[in-house]
Amino acid sequence: KAELRVSDTGDGIPEERLIRIFEPFYTTKQAGTGLGLSIARAILETYGGTICADNRPEGGAVFRVALPLAHREERSR
Repeated sequence: KAELRVSDTGDGIPEERLIRIFEPFYTTKQAGTGLGLSIARAILETYGGTICADNRPEGGAVFRVALPLAHREERSR
């Protein structure tokens, strides 16, 4: 699998929000729809991938996206 990690050094994500962050229509923004992360998760899962969010021990948050590697087919000669 291939994994992409994106992290910051901010305050992190409060625990009560962290457990719901990928739910449809859950948002912390005043004008947000709450669909962005749930759509991202649905797309990734369609292709056998995953997405998760955690808080870093040293502060900040980290999002991890993992996707399976594609297998190259051998061409017959």
